[in-house]
Amino acid sequence: MYNILVCDDDKEIVKAIEIYLTKEGYQVLKAYDGKQCLEILKKHTVHLIILDIMMPIMDGTETLTKIRAEKSIPVIMLSAKSEDEDKINGLNLGADDYVTKPFNPLELIARVNSSLRRYTKLGNINSRRRK
Repeated sequence: MYNILVCDDDKEIVKAIEIYLTKEGYQVLKAYDGKQCLEILKKHTVHLIILDIMMPIMDGTETLTKIRAEKSIPVIMLSAKSEDEDKINGLNLGADDYVTKPFNPLELIARVNSSLRRYTKLGNINSRRRK
């Protein structure tokens, strides 16, 4: 089972995403700001992160920069910022994908599945490490 870390300051969004991911068989870890996200990454094996941009304490772009300094796991940015410039910035900072709010939860799940499929087939996680 893969561990997905969902980081968004909107608890309702986190809960909704958790419901869909759990139905797909994923284990969900939750954080509500960038600092919590980084703390969870130190303590748990995480296979993919869904990361909001606009959060208190530490925003998603700063969090992503810190993640990329140490890890290459897939990161899907989730944001209300929908301008092309925002998307380009997120992708250039190291995001693997970018989904704008409001979003279709089934599309998000498809993007999670796709990112994990690419990541695992490239050998960054081997199937024996599944828990």
